[in-house]
Amino acid sequence: MKKIIIATAVSATFAGAAHAQSSVTLYGIIDAGLTYVSNEISDNSDVTPDGRLTGGKAMIGMTGGNLQNSRWGLSGVEDLGGGLKAVFRLESGFNIANGSLSKSNTLFNRQAYVGVSGDFGTVSLGRQYDSVVDYLSPLTAAGSWGGTYFGHLGDNDNTNASISVSNSVKFQSANYSGFSFSGLYGFSNDSSFASNRAYSVGAGYKNGGLQFGTAYSQYQGLDQNQATGAIQGGTFAASSISGVQNQRTWGFGGSYTFGPAVIGAIFTQSRFQDRVSDISARYNNYEINARYNVTPALGLGVAYTYTQALRAAPGTTDSDTGAAHWNQLGVQADYSLSKRTDLYSEAVTQLGANNGRGLNAARINGVSMQSTSRTQFLVTSGIRHRF
Repeated sequence: MKKIIIATAVSATFAGAAHAQSSVTLYGIIDAGLTYVSNEISDNSDVTPDGRLTGGKAMIGMTGGNLQNSRWGLSGVEDLGGGLKAVFRLESGFNIANGSLSKSNTLFNRQAYVGVSGDFGTVSLGRQYDSVVDYLSPLTAAGSWGGTYFGHLGDNDNTNASISVSNSVKFQSANYSGFSFSGLYGFSNDSSFASNRAYSVGAGYKNGGLQFGTAYSQYQGLDQNQATGAIQGGTFAASSISGVQNQRTWGFGGSYTFGPAVIGAIFTQSRFQDRVSDISARYNNYEINARYNVTPALGLGVAYTYTQALRAAPGTTDSDTGAAHWNQLGVQADYSLSKRTDLYSEAVTQLGANNGRGLNAARINGVSMQSTSRTQFLVTSGIRHRF
């Protein structure tokens, strides 16, 4: 990261007093590659009488954010004295393939906050990630070394950090002998206090190579005030049934690093519910992952995820109700050309349920369209640079 010093210490010439030191850091990630996807819905896709999709085609093209979403940002700190510091972060995601923002009409679409930190921890206000991203995401392949395509189905649990919470106040504790915790509340900014609000809590422990984490997040009133609420732009489409308005996600997991290897396991559950009717959907995600550094430059990784879904829509004839499941396996090789630049290649395959019927079809996280069959296969190779 390249640091730009904005102000430095003592200047008796101008003010006759000591000025606090402050700095601003420009940072970012640029990730682009070539990707092959075996089966996606195309413009001429059709739906059979029993709800199956047909007419899918393979896709070959340039894609961005294969391992990590491309981004640039500014972070800053100012020493206020007495052990206190002012902090801020502005972070914008973009598509390197065409230069567009990852979220239209929102410049700092990933994070935008300001706050105060001290020995107690950090209090911040703005657009921020919840406790699931803080404590569960680092235990997954997607949130550590694997990247976007290793994410759980549709990132239903936000462990791939697809959701930021606007209008939020957050507390992140200091590290107490390896233990830390965080809490977040996202305001609706509406006279209806419970409309489109969010809250989250989480905790973790890290000592040597051992790491544990647990977290809970809840989003309420997702169907209301999308322009100004805590969750802007909605969340994972849990089912084809319209009206999913509330989401609850919780989970726990751990990892252990020994020498050049790290292994991890995590469980998460996401529940989506219509607050008016009994329509609901529940997703259980079970993941195990491992990575081994063959040399200081070459790393190999593998991850397996089993996702189980149960959808209930009493009084409807929806074909996507009942149980469904997905098996996903991913492998990756990553080679560092330098501390900032690496080359990668990975393959991910997913086996869905019910032979491509509706939302039970396969769809690897980060892929534009779902498969028209029970399976979907992806291969990508590219380059990532950090600055």
